[in-house]
Amino acid sequence: MRRLLTVGALALAALVGGAAPALAHNVLVGSDPAEGAQLSAGPREVRLTFDQPVRAGESYNTVNVVGPDGSYWADGPARVEGNSVVAPVRELGPAGTYTVGYRVLSSDGHPVPGKVTFTLTAPGAGTPAPGPQGGQDSGQPADQAESGSGGMPIWPWIAGAVLVVVLGLVLALRLGKPKS
Repeated sequence: MRRLLTVGALALAALVGGAAPALAHNVLVGSDPAEGAQLSAGPREVRLTFDQPVRAGESYNTVNVVGPDGSYWADGPARVEGNSVVAPVRELGPAGTYTVGYRVLSSDGHPVPGKVTFTLTAPGAGTPAPGPQGGQDSGQPADQAESGSGGMPIWPWIAGAVLVVVLGLVLALRLGKPKS
């Protein structure tokens, strides 16, 4: 019985101790314009800088600039430059808060969504773009998007954990029997 409890405790410790979150996803470390910046004139481009190189792929990496009235101001597809993703921006229009929504492909292959906001303090003379780049994903953060996280489902991990515990119990019971 002591072996059974030991094996069960070790299996539980392995499950709980080994269930750490993945830490390999890219993390936004800076942006131009910076989060919360107050600008008197709109930027010509938006630059998002990450802690690791971003995987190139124009069809996946998206950056959109959404104005205070919900109109789009990105002026073409985003391009990857090492650790940065750069998107051209039209001349901005109304004064107010602009949201830079992005979705990039992390160096480990997982999507990384997020947003940065800045405020235009003086109105510009620009006209908005027709809509999101090529009708693709809007680049909005995951809490605003209708799709899931895009990560691996959890059920294989649960099934694997149950299998490990069951095998541990079977081995403990079979090896723990006294020899006759």
